[in-house]
Amino acid sequence: MKLYKLAETYSPKLNLKQTELAIKQIKEIFQLNLSSTLRLRRVTAPLFVLQGTGLNDDLTGIENAVSFPIQDMNGAVAEVVHSLAKWKRVTLAEYNIAKGYGIYTDMNAIRAHEELDNLHSLYVDQWDWERVIDNSERTVAFLKQIVNDIYSAILHTEFTISEYYPNLKPSLPKELFFIHSEELRRLYPEQTPKEREQLITRKHKAVFIIGIGNDLEDGTPHDRRAPDYDDYSTMNEDGYHGLNGDLMIWSDVLETAVELSSMGIRVDKNALLHQLKISGKEERKGLYFHKRLLEDTLPLSIGGGIGQSRLCMLLLKKAHIGEIQASIWPEQMREECKQLNIPII
Repeated sequence: MKLYKLAETYSPKLNLKQTELAIKQIKEIFQLNLSSTLRLRRVTAPLFVLQGTGLNDDLTGIENAVSFPIQDMNGAVAEVVHSLAKWKRVTLAEYNIAKGYGIYTDMNAIRAHEELDNLHSLYVDQWDWERVIDNSERTVAFLKQIVNDIYSAILHTEFTISEYYPNLKPSLPKELFFIHSEELRRLYPEQTPKEREQLITRKHKAVFIIGIGNDLEDGTPHDRRAPDYDDYSTMNEDGYHGLNGDLMIWSDVLETAVELSSMGIRVDKNALLHQLKISGKEERKGLYFHKRLLEDTLPLSIGGGIGQSRLCMLLLKKAHIGEIQASIWPEQMREECKQLNIPII
């Protein structure tokens, strides 16, 4: 448990009633912009999936999902989702979504392993989205195009909210800065990946770091990714590995980089086999999701997740995610927040 140091004495720009209304407005405005820009239809998502299907996302590979036995299914075990990366791709196939179109949904998850702080909660809420693509669109140029579309939706939402609440002045840069994780390593070779994220995001305020999961030239990855959703190993047209990345936004309130979204072009058959092999997870080839992908019954796609509470937190210039969502916090943290004038829900 920890708290980020605040940049200055904190005074919320909106009171509790205004905050609740603004959260509703941000979510309505952003998802309307996101769905129209990317041509996405809303679908209903599960809170849990069956264990052993390969549908759950194991994130970096070390997190354990919250699970429980299903009494009326002979002891079958359900897992609360970590994300819906693979479930969405199956849903694209089941709904027979055409190329150039996709789906989005509200994803709610429990991540019991999280270290609680201003940005991390036991409760995770995201807009999860997935779109069918053509093989010719499996490029870093197309990835950047989609990322820019999403960032434009964020900018539009920020401006609209500032019209409702004039003391919330727009502060995001008009253009997003792109950099590959290997370029970032070369720029700051003595720093850790997290330190590099801080330095580059402080400088540019809004950054998309491409290539998350594959080993860099020093033999270590910028960060870990599960081997069976994002394509992090394919060589792209820029000469680097990876067709995925993270969107980082600078918080002036906390003076830190905030990961708002993780997204990417998903693995095709070849990338899946390669990434399972290099990660030592080849036994997954027999799971439901992996078999469908290897049998070519799932479409090529691009997708990701966008943090709902984090977006609200950034646009409303809040100091703690607990000002946006109701969750469980240690009593010590609640007391510290109270002393810092941070009203936790």
